Amino acid sequence: MKYLQLTTWKLILTIFALLLFFSGCQSHSQKSKSTDTTTVSTAEMTTVEASTQQKEDTVSTTQSKEDTAMNYPSGSLIEAVSANNLDQTNDILSSSNYPIDEVNEKSETPLLIAVHNNQVAIAKALIDSGADINKQDGIQDSPYLYAGAEGRTEILAYMLAHATPNQSITNRFGGNALIPAAEKGHLENVKILLADKRAAINHQNNYGYTALIEAVALRDGSQVYQDIVAELLRNGADPTLVDNYGKSALDYANQLGYGNMARMLQEAIK
Repeated sequence: MKYLQLTTWKLILTIFALLLFFSGCQSHSQKSKSTDTTTVSTAEMTTVEASTQQKEDTVSTTQSKEDTAMNYPSGSLIEAVSANNLDQTNDILSSSNYPIDEVNEKSETPLLIAVHNNQVAIAKALIDSGADINKQDGIQDSPYLYAGAEGRTEILAYMLAHATPNQSITNRFGGNALIPAAEKGHLENVKILLADKRAAINHQNNYGYTALIEAVALRDGSQVYQDIVAELLRNGADPTLVDNYGKSALDYANQLGYGNMARMLQEAIK
């Protein structure tokens, strides 16, 4: 009887031990699953936070650009260029929304103003940002035409390298960039324009003047004009063309007593 009782107690203790063992395993499994769930949840939160931050950064950048445009009202670029303020000019140009070819009361664009003042750095910044080199003001000057006519050599060279001049656009006298460059004695501009080859060398303005005729007829026959005549002839200027008064460059050279020019022109005609 006692033996039977002991056996029964051992069996009960064994069953209890097994229950405790299986209970511990189940608890460990649940904890492991809980840890895995927490890890996944943390990763998901990190991804969501990163995505949210990226969106916020994008919105912030867009807002910054819009704020820049709003901070500069119409006319600000013209004012910055007129004041020769390169930093402010660049700041305004950084906004893609600002009208780069805005005009003042004379229909002058910021680029034309920069060319007027020979502001090389500002002119280059405007050209790089896409400013129109062909837009004309109230008296039909464009940045390109003015740069050629008034000896803005560095700006002219930069324009020819980084933009496209519209050769169908002429000044108020019907001339291209080459004619006034020759007439005003800007030898380097003449050389640049001839090397570029886009300005017609024998173009005639409203008076029938070519660059060659103006270099002879309207100036003093000095050395710089002799050099310009030589450069024009070397590049194919036609010495036989006549103006609206029926006179050629040679006729004017003889009339004005410009012996050296007359000899150059006579030799070019032979």
